[in-house]
Amino acid sequence: MELEKIINSVIEISKQAGSFIREQRKTFSADRIELKGLNDLVSYVDKTAEEIIVKALADVLPEAGFITEEKTINKTGERYNWIIDPLDGTTNFIHGLPVYSVSIALQEYDELVLGVVYEVNMDECFYAWKGSPAYLNGNTIKTSDSPTIDQSLLATGFPYHDFTKQPAYIGLFTELMKSCHGLRRLGSAAVDLAYTACGRFDAFYEYNLNPWDVAAGVLIVRQAGGQVVNFKGGDEILNSRELLATNGKITDEMLGVIKKYF
Repeated sequence: MELEKIINSVIEISKQAGSFIREQRKTFSADRIELKGLNDLVSYVDKTAEEIIVKALADVLPEAGFITEEKTINKTGERYNWIIDPLDGTTNFIHGLPVYSVSIALQEYDELVLGVVYEVNMDECFYAWKGSPAYLNGNTIKTSDSPTIDQSLLATGFPYHDFTKQPAYIGLFTELMKSCHGLRRLGSAAVDLAYTACGRFDAFYEYNLNPWDVAAGVLIVRQAGGQVVNFKGGDEILNSRELLATNGKITDEMLGVIKKYF
């Protein structure tokens, strides 16, 4: 399998789903919202976008299975699995806040080998595959050169349904807030990772994440020269539900702060 050939198809598929999402936003009504859990929102837009992606990807790599947020398909691949978030940032979409994305990754056995994050509103497509540089709309991107937290702009995400670690999280947030140029919360982990890959953010951290939230972005950050670890500093990301992505220069400093609270 040649990943370099497949990536162009995946980019096109992400943009097709993004075009559908963009058009639906123009006429979207709040009465189309469903509730999956506490503050966990979904609509027909998420589900239909996922169906568009799954149908198209099935033609690209017929033997692959799927790990998807909305579970519109039940198929597990022995070697290959697509990991899909059809609309990362659903709450932003519902409220008309223009930060949301399509996230598609390919996993070979336990290894991430391809990732695409398409930010719909800015028409920015971030992508990479195993052994490649990372790209934004065809141009090579790299993580930032900021050497310390006090010279960095950081990103995070807030818990929206599981608040058991909230006191520790607030403590961490408070310490970092006092130590850096600023802390941002955009509402799409896939975008946060893409922005870390291209140097807009110097690091991103969050817990309670799912594989489809981060799989594509993790690969893109790594191919852009960054590091992605869990809060213990280990490489297990997709099932740890916690993540720290950095430019590769402030990883140890960030982990030193995180380990005080987690």
